[in-house]
Amino acid sequence: MDTAEASQSPPHGKPAEAVLVISSKNYSSWSLRGWLLVRMAGVAFREQLVDPNDEASRAELLLRASSIRVPMLIHDGVQIWDTLAIAEYLDELRPRAGLLPKERAARARCRSISGEMHSGFEALRSTLPMNLRMRRENFPLWSAVRADIARIEEIWQECLATWGGPWLFGAKRCAADAMYAPVCTRFQSYGVKLSDAAAAYCATTLAHPDMREWFAAAESEVEAFTELEVEF
Repeated sequence: MDTAEASQSPPHGKPAEAVLVISSKNYSSWSLRGWLLVRMAGVAFREQLVDPNDEASRAELLLRASSIRVPMLIHDGVQIWDTLAIAEYLDELRPRAGLLPKERAARARCRSISGEMHSGFEALRSTLPMNLRMRRENFPLWSAVRADIARIEEIWQECLATWGGPWLFGAKRCAADAMYAPVCTRFQSYGVKLSDAAAAYCATTLAHPDMREWFAAAESEVEAFTELEVEF
């Protein structure tokens, strides 16, 4: 896979100990998830950006690929390209980072809702593709999308009520928050109306410095995928 080096330096001036292969910051929800996971783990890394004209990358962004191989984390000679696998690997590498909650029931719920995000919500993915630069108020939502949104709100409300917020499992971000962060960007892009609890969680997510940094980088991207610029 052809890649180009990103200009970003590892956080806090640390020497890079890993490489994270990502694609478009404006359009790629999976790249955002992987990037947030590595940030949460505190692993110093450098980015490799996939060529926007790379056919495999375009197929993944347009939901035409049979598997998702970006983002890919390269660390200590190991390549990990599934987002949940990246989360598990980083949790083993940096257990104190808390990517998976320590308490057994919370950890099980975190894995469950992360897996649900990983494999579900097809209507939401296809109808509301990630596009950070887009703002569309009163975007039409058909019934399958509304069902996906309702289920996501249910997940968030249950977690926030059980573990007290402001993140899904309490005072600290974890893998589940990385998995649902792109959903918050979708809700913002398409003007989705949410319950008070869900709206507050989205506001917390979008205000985090990591998210602001990602948004700023997305704004500077020059490439555009016309297939993901929704016009209706």
